[in-house]
Amino acid sequence: MSLPAGFTDSADALPLYVVTRDTLAAWRSTQDATVNAWLDAQGFEGASFSTITLPAAGGGIAAAVIGVTDPLDPFSYGHAPFALPSRAWSLATDLPAEARAALQLGWGLGSYRFERYRTPLRAPAQLRIAQTEGDTLSQLAACVRVRDLVNTPTEHMGPDQLEQIACEIAERFGAHIEVIGGDDLLTQNFPAIHAVGRASHRAPRLIALRWGDPSHPHVAIVGKGVCFDTGGLDLKPADGMRNMKKDMGGAAHAIALAELVMAQRLPLRITLLVPAVENAVGPNAFRPGEVIATRAGLSVEIDNTDAEGRVILCDALTYAVEQKPELLLDFATLTGAARIALGPDLPALYSNDEAIAQRWLEAGVAQRDPLWRMPLWRPYLRYLASSIADIANGGPSKMAGSITAAVYLDRFVPPTQKWAHLDVYSWNDNDRPGRPAGGEAQGLRGAYALLKRHAGV
Repeated sequence: MSLPAGFTDSADALPLYVVTRDTLAAWRSTQDATVNAWLDAQGFEGASFSTITLPAAGGGIAAAVIGVTDPLDPFSYGHAPFALPSRAWSLATDLPAEARAALQLGWGLGSYRFERYRTPLRAPAQLRIAQTEGDTLSQLAACVRVRDLVNTPTEHMGPDQLEQIACEIAERFGAHIEVIGGDDLLTQNFPAIHAVGRASHRAPRLIALRWGDPSHPHVAIVGKGVCFDTGGLDLKPADGMRNMKKDMGGAAHAIALAELVMAQRLPLRITLLVPAVENAVGPNAFRPGEVIATRAGLSVEIDNTDAEGRVILCDALTYAVEQKPELLLDFATLTGAARIALGPDLPALYSNDEAIAQRWLEAGVAQRDPLWRMPLWRPYLRYLASSIADIANGGPSKMAGSITAAVYLDRFVPPTQKWAHLDVYSWNDNDRPGRPAGGEAQGLRGAYALLKRHAGV
């Protein structure tokens, strides 16, 4: 078995102890006077994100201790791989299974560095794993998949590359893959996806992956795949455009979630849909004031070309509904307004089904993968009124930007379809323990727990 970065199966590993402020005293009572004197001299109190190595006779290292706050939170352990010396460590504390899983996941997340273009200055410390526990490493792989996809610049992660990755995943798991690209989007009635992506030298496309036993519950997963967002003719300022390689973060989440379901062979039938485009500037770019058609038959007036994500999603959601899934989930880096409301760490959840929303919220709490429910307040459709089309993709009001984006999508999902939409940031602005600056998976582990429950696992 090939282990991910930060893990080893080597027997040459030193003991690693995990403590909290509350358990430190009990652990110290099992140690000899020399160790306790060393802890006193160093002022070690078991605070969160703290580490200490214990000296061995002759000047070596005998063991290490890390302090955590919440043993069930993977990010509590995220500091350890680069705070400890780069060698093998073996857990010496008797943690419950859930805490051991959190340790493994957090260790892997803390070990992550994006290595495509440069070699890290040092290797992380390695945690010894005798055997995998549950599906923890598969969840880690899904989080790493999101980070890698989002971190990769658009020159190497455009619509073509998203298609290639989906094809590789399909081949690995025996899934069916279909790609509708370029002008075929028009002939097969995906006009909104085509309109947004037509100005790029890289053709827009809809990537569709299908997997699973037809007798199993059917779940559709949709991800916004805007591989770069200039804002279109409503051009973003430089600081707003700087990190727009991440505007395919929704697609990264959708791909990683589908891959995780397949890797763990959950008894589900999956339809993964990724509308993949680049919102570029060119002579044939879609323009403010134009009215475009959609697969649903609704006409959309383009108020702002920088509100393009909802435009490609409405075609993808319409197509997803046509597949008659029991449950429809979508992920999208849709609005800056969600970040203003909730900050970078809390994705905004919208749903037309109370039970689905509650289950995802509960899963997020249990997995320490939080999200916050926002109201799908349909009266705010008045902010998207158009005098010449059925709906506009934006409007002059600055009110409730995240909600209006969600109710725009809701207009393309019938009330009978159970649906949840997650507006994610997909990004860490700064380095934090376990969260290096760059791409980030948010709501993914909670969504996976939701799907496990839906599958009856």
